[in-house]
Amino acid sequence: MQLFDVYPLFDINIVEGKACYTFDENACPYLDFYGGHAVVSIGHSHPKYVKRIKEQVEKIGFYSNSVINKLQNEVAERLGALSGYDDYALFLVNSGAEANENAIKLASFHNTRRKLIAFRNSFHGRTSAALSVTDNKRIAAPVNEGFDVQFLPLNDEAALEAALEPGDVCTVIIEGIQGVGGVQIPTDNFLKTLSKACRKHGTVLILDEIQSGYGRSGRFFAHQHAGIRPDIITMAKGMGNGFPIGGMLIHPRFEARKGMLGTTFGGNHLACAAAAAVLEVMHEEKLIENAEQVGRYLMKKLSQLHQIKEVRGRGLMIGLEFEVPVEEIRRRLLFEKKIFTGQSGTQILRLLPPLCLSKTEADSFVKALKAVLD
Repeated sequence: MQLFDVYPLFDINIVEGKACYTFDENACPYLDFYGGHAVVSIGHSHPKYVKRIKEQVEKIGFYSNSVINKLQNEVAERLGALSGYDDYALFLVNSGAEANENAIKLASFHNTRRKLIAFRNSFHGRTSAALSVTDNKRIAAPVNEGFDVQFLPLNDEAALEAALEPGDVCTVIIEGIQGVGGVQIPTDNFLKTLSKACRKHGTVLILDEIQSGYGRSGRFFAHQHAGIRPDIITMAKGMGNGFPIGGMLIHPRFEARKGMLGTTFGGNHLACAAAAAVLEVMHEEKLIENAEQVGRYLMKKLSQLHQIKEVRGRGLMIGLEFEVPVEEIRRRLLFEKKIFTGQSGTQILRLLPPLCLSKTEADSFVKALKAVLD
């Protein structure tokens, strides 16, 4: 049997990781400035993370949500304390797309509406409803075309007000920072206007923090820069440091009923052990503060490279836009300088390193990029 060939692959076999480095089968180190799509939050193979997962799998890795699992309560308590949302409720799933599916479903249960609003260049996942609010027709199949969705330009307050005015919109879903869309940032004023307008019209506001959350922006969630509190917040990537887990935080005004939502694997013992370890390390090692400080330092250094058209981002979620396609720049960084980076579109390099990145490692990246560009 062969693998279904849908991924364009680099000819590199990564077999090990340590903090901000990965190693191939020949023990060659690669500086990780992509974190596997922003998934690696506390660094590869953190000893507390490894210990917690090892101890848990020796006890029990999984049982169903039909019994008490106190590890779920531990995750909820740690998450509430660190994020500032201890009055919200937590529902655990397996991935970001699943979190967004459930968020949209819960919103519709709440106000019984069907119309959805998303934003141009958005990405919310590859499953049914999540894909419907993703602005990329190339990955949508005909079966995904049955949703009533309107895409608006980001940061356009007039267009937003006009779309919400009829009072028939179920939910507005927006990324804390657009990742796949090129590290595009909703302005603080736009998020404040959005939050106020949604409350006015009875529309549920979903903040997709799957890539921009969990400390990546220098706050626990990127929307906290604007000082708003959405109705539902979706999370995933950095949540388990590589172990599959997702979730959503739900405002207390939403009423739960038995059977409303469900998942087989979501919130299992092993996933919760991983998630609890991540939150413990983030708190003890002040990784959110580190992301803010090192991110600001890195962006300042990058802004001094004249070949870059624009440097934008928050914390350790950074986009570098060039006047030319970046595929060759990315390839040379990988194969000549041994540094992983990401890409958005044709002209944007996307940087999503682990939150434990040091200023020394930031300097190494800037030096390597400068050498490639010169």
